[in-house]
Amino acid sequence: MKIVKNILVILSVGMILTTCQLQAQEQNSKKIVGYIIAGNVDDKFDEISAEKLTHINYAFANIKDRKIIEGNPQDVERLKKLKTLKKDNPELKILISVGGWTWSGGFSEAVATKNDREQFANSGISFLQKHKIDGIDLDWEYPGQPGAGNIHSPNDKENFTAILKLFRKKLDSVGEINNRNYLLTIATAANEEYLKHVELNKIHSYLDFINIMSYDYQGGWNDSTSHHTNLYVSETDPDDYKQSTKTAVKEHLEAGAPSEKLVIGIAFYGRGWHETENQNSGLHQKAFGNSFSINYRELKDSLKTSNYRRLWDDTAKAPYLWREDTGTFITYDDPESIKEKAQFIKNNELGGAMFWQYHGDDGELLESLYIELKKQ
Repeated sequence: MKIVKNILVILSVGMILTTCQLQAQEQNSKKIVGYIIAGNVDDKFDEISAEKLTHINYAFANIKDRKIIEGNPQDVERLKKLKTLKKDNPELKILISVGGWTWSGGFSEAVATKNDREQFANSGISFLQKHKIDGIDLDWEYPGQPGAGNIHSPNDKENFTAILKLFRKKLDSVGEINNRNYLLTIATAANEEYLKHVELNKIHSYLDFINIMSYDYQGGWNDSTSHHTNLYVSETDPDDYKQSTKTAVKEHLEAGAPSEKLVIGIAFYGRGWHETENQNSGLHQKAFGNSFSINYRELKDSLKTSNYRRLWDDTAKAPYLWREDTGTFITYDDPESIKEKAQFIKNNELGGAMFWQYHGDDGELLESLYIELKKQ
């Protein structure tokens, strides 16, 4: 009997150690969240490397009559197709991202009253159950602010907290029945103005993680150039522009979010300007011509020509391209800047990285992110 007891004790200790090791591994593992645009599932599905992702956010579901609905009738088959990726990566989680820049117009009214929130949350649960997916990502651009000219209200701040609390309750209730953990996440803007319109110190407890949209710091809406997804503030940034991913993370932490729930954004696309003033290789200069956005896979073609010079801002840890004859300046992420961001994530014990959007890349950026985040 004594031998049997000793064996049981050893087995119990072994199980405890194994459980602790698994929990430690789970805590140490970093999230790699890829936003995939709906239509790309049709013709670029074979390019998806599921084994390098932890989460896929399918973009986007729409909001109509205060309910979450498919953005396109083809979404039923597209989501079904995405779920087949779990054969390659059983741990992969598929979430529906709701809203985005184009379809955030229905959020404010959908969460305005208790009855509205109940209907809205129920529609989200129905969507999740219908498509048998793993969670919901609310991409409201933006609570209390117009975003793309959207309806907004001073009450959005408290109503956003209320809807997230309700979603968490309903997801947990369904999860208890199904013995599953359903995810709830949000996408946040990388600026203080956004944080003034949400109660981050309250809502983080309802969320599994928070995707900071740490890109688009500068674009065609500005009349001067700068980095659009730089890790640190640039040495030559003008006084009226001091944005960076480090700054956004700092602001989120100060607003009450725990570091392990913060997932920083990486851009798989660049932003550029033509006819830029010919000084400092176009960086922080007046832009007089047309602005544009360009996917990384297309941007790489520019690098193959002798027309563009690739430069590196060592203070900002950000690359940029300059073409003198056309005054073309392009700001973007590349493997070198991703390496810096991955190290920043690990040094600051953040939750991981997300990127917009999967098919902007030819595979090189995701490979860099995957390798760098897996390094000890």
